Amino acid sequence: MSDINPILSGSEQSIAAYQDAIEQSTKAVVQWLQQPEMYQGKTVEQLRERINLEFNSQGLGNQAAIERAVEYFLKDSLSVHHPQCVAHLHCPSLVISQAAEVLINATNQSMDSWDQSPSATIMEVKLVEWLREQVGFGAGDAGVFTSGGTQSNLMGLMLARDAFFARQGHSVQQNGLTGDLSKLKVFCSENAHFSVQKNMALMGLGYRSVTLVKTDEFSRMDVSDLSAKLAQAKANGEQVMAIVATAGTTDAGAIDPLADIAALAAKEGIWVHVDAAWGGALLLSEKYRHYLNGLELVDSVTLDFHKQFFQTISCGAFLLKDARHYQLMRYQAAYLNSDFDEEHGVPNLVSKSLQTTRRFDALKLWMGLEALGQKKYAEIIDNGVTLAQDVAAWVLEQPQLELVMKPQLASVLFRFRPVQGDTAFVALLNQRIGDALLASGAANVGVTEADGVTCLKLTLLNPTVNLQDVKVLLESVKACGAQLLNA
Repeated sequence: MSDINPILSGSEQSIAAYQDAIEQSTKAVVQWLQQPEMYQGKTVEQLRERINLEFNSQGLGNQAAIERAVEYFLKDSLSVHHPQCVAHLHCPSLVISQAAEVLINATNQSMDSWDQSPSATIMEVKLVEWLREQVGFGAGDAGVFTSGGTQSNLMGLMLARDAFFARQGHSVQQNGLTGDLSKLKVFCSENAHFSVQKNMALMGLGYRSVTLVKTDEFSRMDVSDLSAKLAQAKANGEQVMAIVATAGTTDAGAIDPLADIAALAAKEGIWVHVDAAWGGALLLSEKYRHYLNGLELVDSVTLDFHKQFFQTISCGAFLLKDARHYQLMRYQAAYLNSDFDEEHGVPNLVSKSLQTTRRFDALKLWMGLEALGQKKYAEIIDNGVTLAQDVAAWVLEQPQLELVMKPQLASVLFRFRPVQGDTAFVALLNQRIGDALLASGAANVGVTEADGVTCLKLTLLNPTVNLQDVKVLLESVKACGAQLLNA
């Protein structure tokens, strides 16, 4: 190992080492980007055999460490920018987002206190103010950047719970949970994100606290069933602390009827949280913004920018309509957010976050908005939604393929449908098609279920992909299905 100080600093040696390491890494990424395969096609077993540790007391040095990372990580990474990589809500990233990562990583700001991230704190606050305007919330800065949807959903549910108890004169923060907790309920649709159950378990209320509401033929929450279940809960002596609506379900991209849900909740005095981790991208849309009508009526919102905003992972936000509810989770530490700071208007964002140490991920969205402008951003967001509609129309024309559900956002649910075969046979066949395409390295197509039907999923986030690219992929699906039938 070299005797050069390994710490990034302003010394000539450190700067030279930094430039060398970045240049070596950048060259490797450029070569990887030119790799034609979506994936090299190694199995779990092959990767376990191939990847090994070489930690030792002397160290390998920067150059060798980077070479090994390229060999064992980069070369065998999935190319999420590849036109045949469409399995998940996993987007290719903006070039400007990559540039932002360089600035974020080099400065290593922590967003918990202003004196650790002075300019970054002000930039995040201003961006939260702007996001609130897009949603339709009033002026203010009640919100914070998060690691993503699960954390943002946890914040919404936690504040809903604590607000519920506060209305009864009880502080969960000071005294913990009280009363018959089996009577506390949260409502969400059958297609809501699994983090609703996960977070209720984390909060000590368990999966049993989640009541699932039926959905319609497009996977949207059925407001009639919601109304009936709310009435039944009241008759059972249960108390509903929150309704979680979804704006963009993981598979179908379904957006629940937000205005109707908010109106029903308002009558009952129930907190509404909207998981708009995916569908929130339509805030910038020129064609489909109306899909989010009613979002301005709810109490809290989850947004993810590492989905259809095309930012690198991780980058999300939580927005809170009424800032006074932040008092429910406020905790002061003299070394981070002292009374003195508050009296003098110093913004220490730890007061708004579940995290303490936190990256300046807001910079990625800030730079993306500045670099692209809202019109270009709208175009690349709208492209995926429109492309999904075009793909669905083409699928309907193919005798071997069956459209499972009409697209709503940028996903297409379909399946390979042979002339003969029962439900179980067709389900297994489609699972095997998805597995075979990934194993070959040719494509990554999602496998999921919609209303009990095992199907394939295309998540069309990539704005560089066109209908012809998707037709090539679907021809691969048909060829793979035929091959498996004839095997």
